[in-house]
Amino acid sequence: MRCDKFLNAVNITKRRAVAEDMLAHQVVFVNNMPVKKSKEIKVGDIIEIRYLERSDKFKVLQIPATKSTPKSKMAEYVEKLEGGN
Repeated sequence: MRCDKFLNAVNITKRRAVAEDMLAHQVVFVNNMPVKKSKEIKVGDIIEIRYLERSDKFKVLQIPATKSTPKSKMAEYVEKLEGGN
């Protein structure tokens, strides 16, 4: 699944346009590499979003089959990692 769609589908971002903007400004990293919105996300990838004061890291557990998932099921798809600021 494309990075922009994945961020929106698992509720890391509220809208896909927000995900696209974050990717355009290179604040999203997959496995410590800045990525474009077309980057394919795979199980086991580490996604890091670097904000101004902190960063959030997520490990991809599975790829959703639908384009949106309930916020209550976010933990099935990504695990929030410690180590972000």
